[in-house]
Amino acid sequence: MLQLLTLVALVCLALLTLTALHRALVVDPAPLLVLPQASGRVPQQHALSRFHARWYAASVVFLAFDVEMLFMYPWAVVVEDLGPGAVVEMFGFLAVLLAAVAWARREGAFRWA
Repeated sequence: MLQLLTLVALVCLALLTLTALHRALVVDPAPLLVLPQASGRVPQQHALSRFHARWYAASVVFLAFDVEMLFMYPWAVVVEDLGPGAVVEMFGFLAVLLAAVAWARREGAFRWA
């Protein structure tokens, strides 16, 4: 008798789990409730649409320049205290960045059309 009750409890638990998963994963049948609020425009494409690959290259180039500035601001504050060695190191860093930009240009990351 205990085995039968255990089996019934497991079946009920499995059904409840499947019902909860179905409710969580089902597509909303009312699309008007998921439109943008108060924008007045109906979306022309899905929010998770993919971008063209050239925009990923452009974002990587932007990040390269952004990281350069992250390193240059603190360097500019202490360059006088560090002396000429810091200037040589910064020009080495800029040379590596310039090589990366030259590579990106060669690969066509700056062609927008």
